Amino acid sequence: MCRNIKTLFNFVPPVTEDEIHAASLQFVRKISGFEKPSKANQDSFLAAVNEITRISAQLLVTLETNAPPKNRHEEAHKARVRNAQRFGTGIEQTRATIAGG
Repeated sequence: MCRNIKTLFNFVPPVTEDEIHAASLQFVRKISGFEKPSKANQDSFLAAVNEITRISAQLLVTLETNAPPKNRHEEAHKARVRNAQRFGTGIEQTRATIAGG
């Protein structure tokens, strides 16, 4: 589950609220062990997601760095290439998927 949580700091274009929420949801799923909580746990689960989203957004706006921002699209391409190499998918197939073919 947590493998889906991506670095959100220092990117161009900057992170969106939806991306912060998605990472927070993955985090709460991981630590709770629930993909989807029962009705009895739903309020606590959603409250945790919302609180982690809030504090993560606050963290991201207060962090500082001297490093230049990374290009989100270039980093995503590098990750796709690494995954293609790791899982044996041909890079040609990855390029075709990206190109819509």
